[in-house]
Amino acid sequence: MRNRLLGILLSLMACVLAALGVPLAVAVAAAEQSKVVVDRIDDAARFAQDMPTQGRPTAGAAMKGDSTPLQGDTSRLHALTTEAARYHELYGVRVGIFHRDGSAVAIAPDNWQVPSGGFGSQAFQEALDGRRSHNPPQVWPWTPDRTLTVAAPVVRDGDVIAVVLTDSPTGPLRARVLHRWMLLGAGEVLAMIVAILLAIRLTGWVLRPVRTLDRATHDISTGRMNARVAASVGPPELRRLARSFNDMADNVVLAMDQQRAFVADASHQLRNPLAALLLRVELLGMELPEGHEEELGGVREEGTRLARVLDDLLGLATAEHARPEPESVDLTALVLARIDAWRPVAEQRGIRLDWDGPPSALGLADPIGLGSALDAVLDNALKFTPAGEHVRLGVETRKREVTVTVADAGPGLTEEELARVGDRFWRSPRHQNVDGSGLGLSIARTLLLAGGGSLDFAPVDPTGLAVHLTVPRLKS
Repeated sequence: MRNRLLGILLSLMACVLAALGVPLAVAVAAAEQSKVVVDRIDDAARFAQDMPTQGRPTAGAAMKGDSTPLQGDTSRLHALTTEAARYHELYGVRVGIFHRDGSAVAIAPDNWQVPSGGFGSQAFQEALDGRRSHNPPQVWPWTPDRTLTVAAPVVRDGDVIAVVLTDSPTGPLRARVLHRWMLLGAGEVLAMIVAILLAIRLTGWVLRPVRTLDRATHDISTGRMNARVAASVGPPELRRLARSFNDMADNVVLAMDQQRAFVADASHQLRNPLAALLLRVELLGMELPEGHEEELGGVREEGTRLARVLDDLLGLATAEHARPEPESVDLTALVLARIDAWRPVAEQRGIRLDWDGPPSALGLADPIGLGSALDAVLDNALKFTPAGEHVRLGVETRKREVTVTVADAGPGLTEEELARVGDRFWRSPRHQNVDGSGLGLSIARTLLLAGGGSLDFAPVDPTGLAVHLTVPRLKS
């Protein structure tokens, strides 16, 4: 979620920067070109002012294209030609003063003439019509073959008698535009970096309560019912959500405590009447005539099964109420002790218990709860393992945890059944004939969770079920 939110914020910021930066870049290029155009118009005006005025042809002759200067203008034409040559040498700009018919009055370089096409020809024609050049095509940094042509009319007595034409190379202009664009791009990059840092801070501030809420939800879903969310950070909506979550968790804990208390009380209260009932069944069995042993045995079996269910319910309620303090436990020694305790049962059923693990493996756990959970797992493994097979136990030490694995050779479970194994009173439809209440693995999981551990299940190849009892590793 953090990456998605960051992506949305940064995409919006990039769009905003692009929406501001692109028009600004175009405006910068236009402003730089406008400066050049204004300079060239001023230069053209100066050349037009220096155009000879004494002894010039009459207006009618000028209109007919008579470009022959009268006597007395020769010196001024020579000065104008010299000034145009110096201007071209100094600025690298081609400049020319042309009569209406296109003949040159003064040009630099000497071989230049009025362009025969393109914008230069259009600018010359506009000047003949009495208009200065305006809005020449924009020069961009990627158009190195472009020049900038500016034309200005020479007007005498209201008539256009000549045109001053300049044709500028655009290398310096393109360099200035590119430099301004680089500065603008650097500013955009800096703004994007600031936006990224602000977006990271903003998403962290917004999502911190969400991450805390996610962790608390996961803790509650795994049995850590004391998990709560601090409702003091983040936006107001998320703070309200955190307070609502805490209220919900409190109500759930209260309901579960009431349910556990009811189960424990009901189990405890039912044990004494059930014991009295079984005793009366035994007394009645002594007075029954022969031939009723089968019915009496069925009643005894059902009574014993009911007593076992009540014991499991009481054990589950007790485990859920337990809040043990984890301590240092040598899991290797604990597993070997439980193997010795269960070995007679395994030998009676023709099953061999195999062991593989390190000489010592220290973990943080409740030794009584972990031992009871291991007993429940071993009992389940021995129930489903056929005679002549093995139940393998092992201890594996990892970086932060220690895992005890009990793998049987029974029929195993399907993927759908693996998702439900460990639920209360759940038993596989394929194993309903096996004795049990469906609470053994639930009790084991509850005992491990109470001590900070976990219980997981996995299939065994080719058949069987592996149960992993994991507790935190003791830090040395």
